[in-house]
Amino acid sequence: MQYRRFGRTELQMPVFSCGGMRYQYKWQDVPYQQIPDDNQLNLENTIRRAIDLGINHIETARGYGSSELQLGKILPKLPREKLIIQTKISPKSDVREFRRQFNQSFQFLNLDYIDLLGIHGINTPEILEETIRPGGCLDEAKKLQQQGKVRFIGFSTHASTETIIKTIETNQFDYINLHWYYIFQNNWPAISTAHKHDMGVFIISPSDKGGHLYNPPKKLVDLCSPLSPMVFNDLFCLSHPQVHTLSLGAAKPSDFDEHLRTIKLFNKADQILPPILEKLEAEAIKCLGKEWFKTWRLGLPTYQETPNNINIPTILWLRNLVLAYDMVEFAKARYNLLGNGGDWFPGEQAAKVKKLDLSKCLAKSPHGKIIPDLLADTHRLLQAESVQRLSSS
Repeated sequence: MQYRRFGRTELQMPVFSCGGMRYQYKWQDVPYQQIPDDNQLNLENTIRRAIDLGINHIETARGYGSSELQLGKILPKLPREKLIIQTKISPKSDVREFRRQFNQSFQFLNLDYIDLLGIHGINTPEILEETIRPGGCLDEAKKLQQQGKVRFIGFSTHASTETIIKTIETNQFDYINLHWYYIFQNNWPAISTAHKHDMGVFIISPSDKGGHLYNPPKKLVDLCSPLSPMVFNDLFCLSHPQVHTLSLGAAKPSDFDEHLRTIKLFNKADQILPPILEKLEAEAIKCLGKEWFKTWRLGLPTYQETPNNINIPTILWLRNLVLAYDMVEFAKARYNLLGNGGDWFPGEQAAKVKKLDLSKCLAKSPHGKIIPDLLADTHRLLQAESVQRLSSS
């Protein structure tokens, strides 16, 4: 395993982290006696496998159902000084509820302290202001820090890049959990800002939200050759020293195996990556057209500025992935979260776009005249039954 300094925390963070969202029994709290023995054994074997590999950062959340309770049965059996444990609590307007949820996490995890406490979901400017106000959740987290129950405080986010940067620039957080990977590089300015503030940078779900890379389309497999799409994405992310760790949401011990192939490639990244990046870009230009590829983002309105809150940037991004890389199943899953994802995946689908006048909100886009038709075509391609967000991640 390779390790990187996790910003101002000074923790030596493994480049892969063991995310706790996929191996738990239920998405709700349940009494421990209801958890099947085989499920608990699989979780414990997954954790032991992670530790054996040097993946000593275990990450979970109050919102991950029975994950904390089940982890609390194995973590006390492991050498505490070798572990980095992170949990996350959603911000609350009532700090007493925030404290209650932390106490529940603390009890379930069965440890004397938590290394990393994340404010789980600073996704809007309003949530940011509520979190950092005097007497808010951040102040409550700092009390926990003063009491020795928490070592470092960070935040996780699905916010706009602008809001993420604003949160970082409060200089109140030690680390950040955010989305950034090959198919979604919008948040690079936020990572650069975090680096300037010497914050730890944790990438959320690079293999799932980064394109369902555990089940990639053949076209993407061919374009990423000689690497698998998963290893390519890992190497792409970790070739940037500003990135410290990638979350691997392991559901079983063998789920680490493919990712481990990445480590031996670190010293060859500058030779291996450029040809693959060139193939991916050339294919996107071939399928989308050079002008669109270079300029499609220009002048696009936010969903708040668009009639019916249609999330135009996200819909066009998904359309690009389908046309360029055949990422249909991933695009369908993400598209059908629109309207159901709250501030974790905001905005709406383009179901009624033909009945709307988008000319005003698209006035600054060089493609304003054709975008309504593209939105309608994308809706026809991707619409399906509504998809519910499994968790706050």
